Amino acid sequence: MFVLMTIKEIYSKYLQDLQALYSANEASIITDLVFVATAGIQRADLVKNPTLIPADEIINTLNFRLDELLRHKPLQYVLGEAWFYNMRLIVNEHTLIPRPETEELVKLVIDECQQKVAGENDVVKILDIGTGSGCIAIAIKKNLPAMNMTAIDLSSEALLISKENAAAQNVQIDFLQLDFLDELQWKNLGTFSVIVSNPPYIPVSEKEKLDKNVTDFEPSTALFVPDQSPFLFYEKIAAFAKDHLLPGGKIFLEINEEFGKETAAIFSNGNWIAEIKKDMFGKERMIVVG
Repeated sequence: MFVLMTIKEIYSKYLQDLQALYSANEASIITDLVFVATAGIQRADLVKNPTLIPADEIINTLNFRLDELLRHKPLQYVLGEAWFYNMRLIVNEHTLIPRPETEELVKLVIDECQQKVAGENDVVKILDIGTGSGCIAIAIKKNLPAMNMTAIDLSSEALLISKENAAAQNVQIDFLQLDFLDELQWKNLGTFSVIVSNPPYIPVSEKEKLDKNVTDFEPSTALFVPDQSPFLFYEKIAAFAKDHLLPGGKIFLEINEEFGKETAAIFSNGNWIAEIKKDMFGKERMIVVG
């Protein structure tokens, strides 16, 4: 597609083709990111050396990545990376793409745990349910290295990625493959001071409302729940916490903005109080239970 074209011509065509799917501003941002990641070329380089003919390997990679983008494949999967909490993480189609609201969830946990005054022999133990790329567990552990972090996921493919990300960030996390919905497997887990999760919470019937770059590429098991059981994971987390959350412990969860009160009500029975938290856009996106 780009044979014998200059780098400036290739850039212009990239930008033009992507505007079939994205706004001019979005297409420009995506093009810039692809050119930096693929060829180490920034927009200023196009001015300095507009007649440069890239190597065949670079042209082939740019061709392939443009084809992928035009199939609605998310940029993060095309490049194989995403930024989260100032960390570069590997992502692929076995892991959700980390999102800004999840960074807010992480900050809530970090702020809470920094305020804890542990006894001399106490260790704050944290469980991340459905870790995916490991973004939540790794960000917390990196900022709170003294904490004991366990992260679980059903997907062995996702755990391969999360382990690689943890190694790249030089943090020690206990990763376990475990089907959290199977209560018999809870015996493989201990007790925790903090439980955190961004569980599946989108009813299957809402799938058609989402963009193709989500529904066609991101793992459905990490996104969707049955229409008849929209609170499935929250109910399981509440049941698990009854015996596995230490006294004084807290639960931090990302939630469906449409069902904040309903989700909080699951945890309001008994001795817990559930507080709904809004994200930077004023949407009810998290709850804190304690």
